[in-house]
Amino acid sequence: MSLSLADVEKVARLARLAMNEQEIQAAQAQLNNIFGLIAEMQAVDTTGIAPMSHAQDVAQRLRPDVVSETNQREAFQAIAPQVEQGLYLVPQVIE
Repeated sequence: MSLSLADVEKVARLARLAMNEQEIQAAQAQLNNIFGLIAEMQAVDTTGIAPMSHAQDVAQRLRPDVVSETNQREAFQAIAPQVEQGLYLVPQVIE
């Protein structure tokens, strides 16, 4: 797929980009290079290859899900301006 200058101008207008003629030509060359790379990748025969989520077979190390902090809710609510039934009261900002 190849983009014409008119296509690049239309995309620039839709994206609200102010581009002069030189910038449009540079963008056209860059976009056509990207589309060329995509066409090359699509031409590769991938039958029999399973999709993968990462290029390397790695797993994220997970830590155990244990409580590491003590409950300080009462201490925090003791210094709050307004609390009711364990909830912080704040001024209404939207009616």
